[in-house]
Amino acid sequence: MSAPLLTIALSRAFGPVVEGEAVVSDEGFSPRYDLDRWTGLISKPGHKLEGTNIRDKICFFPTAKGGIAAGWAFNDIKGKGIAPKAFIFGVTNPVMVQGAVLAGIVISEGWSPDPRNVLRTGDWVRVDPARLVVELLRRAA
Repeated sequence: MSAPLLTIALSRAFGPVVEGEAVVSDEGFSPRYDLDRWTGLISKPGHKLEGTNIRDKICFFPTAKGGIAAGWAFNDIKGKGIAPKAFIFGVTNPVMVQGAVLAGIVISEGWSPDPRNVLRTGDWVRVDPARLVVELLRRAA
């Protein structure tokens, strides 16, 4: 395993180690209102990631939006095979965490440095919840 190009420290995290393509957002995320739960596309008109597919991606969002619907929405997208590999949030809430854990989706909260300043969509990253890190493995082409 080669040394990471950079490391982001996480405050809290749950799940197994996953690797994948990063999707980095300046906007928060709601699985109920921002996502087409049949295709995995960010579908909210005007969202900066509108049209981006999150299936099998490592998703970085500064905040979680929404509440009680997150639990079933995460389970729904996981069951349909369109869930991301991980949600990496700056700030989330207990319902989002509960939903991700129930669905078996990696989730974390809190980071340093801010991924929006050091990563870009398309970079290849590894999330290691037990070690509380995200590692940049390869820059996007």
